Amino acid sequence: MRALCSGLSRDTSDRFSDRCLHFFPCLSDPARRSTFCLRIALVMLHLIYVGVLFVFDKDLIQKTKEEPWYTTVYLILFAATLAQYFITSGSSPGYVLDAMRAVNEADASRIRASMTSKQPASSKNGDVVITIDGNQLGRDLLGRGAMAWTKLVMAMYPSGTSLRSVTCSYCDIVQPPRAKHCHDCDKCVLQFDHHCVWLGTCIGQGNHCPFWWYICGETALSLWTGTLYIQFLKSDISKPWWLYAIMILLLVTLFFCLIFLLLLLLFHSYLILTNQTTYELVRRRRIQYLRNIPERVYPFSKGACRNLYEFCFAQSSKYRMEPLPTGQELEEKLRPYTCSDVLSCRCCC
Repeated sequence: MRALCSGLSRDTSDRFSDRCLHFFPCLSDPARRSTFCLRIALVMLHLIYVGVLFVFDKDLIQKTKEEPWYTTVYLILFAATLAQYFITSGSSPGYVLDAMRAVNEADASRIRASMTSKQPASSKNGDVVITIDGNQLGRDLLGRGAMAWTKLVMAMYPSGTSLRSVTCSYCDIVQPPRAKHCHDCDKCVLQFDHHCVWLGTCIGQGNHCPFWWYICGETALSLWTGTLYIQFLKSDISKPWWLYAIMILLLVTLFFCLIFLLLLLLFHSYLILTNQTTYELVRRRRIQYLRNIPERVYPFSKGACRNLYEFCFAQSSKYRMEPLPTGQELEEKLRPYTCSDVLSCRCCC
């Protein structure tokens, strides 16, 4: 009887699991399932912090009635922060494979257009009809596209660079400078910064700007929420001891999160102004093309102002790849600043 009941319960749980996987296919992958759970936990954490205020803080409720704009701005910031979180987590970091496909398609389209524009050859006996096998043409274009990507990437490295040394051993793709294979995503990412567990995606060229804006919004929201918690604890309204304990516990947790967010915001702001990534800064001695460059030289920096402009506004090209600087450019970056350089804004351009 016990075996029969356990078998029925197992069948019921299996049917329920199959039904959940049917409606939510992402749950079948353990990595995506953990990411989904983290996202739910993050949203619930936001709702708990804000919900506790609106349930127990009578001063905030009264202020909402008297000055509704104050609470409206706060709730707009709350909604915008969550929206930015989902936008960033759902955006592509810029995969090398997608960039290679875009280059191959553009090169194949150009070759196809040039071939169709040619006039058919003729002879004295009449027109000569040339028949081209479609499969063979596709294979030729694919091969030429792969060669086009290889030539494009190898032109970004110094002459004499070995093709094998810049080819990913996992994806078998020629990597442009600043790209790296992410073992969590199992893909090569352009301007790889790091893999964010809370977002469930890599941070790279395609989503570094939305990631910075998310950190900025999260920091502002945490600072405002912490201020509201402190005002609640300082108010003269009598409160039970357990409510004090809950609010203090939440406030201490929020304080540590705020410190982490502020440091993260300052760190990534520094990376943006110097045109670096976290991976390049931390693993500089392990990256082949950065080993021999002095620590105080930022090889990809174009000046603080231009770095900031390209990071925020120069998003017209989805896949931007930067060649390695030449020896002359490195010598120019290595030259110390003088008073005339400061007056001419050399550090900004």
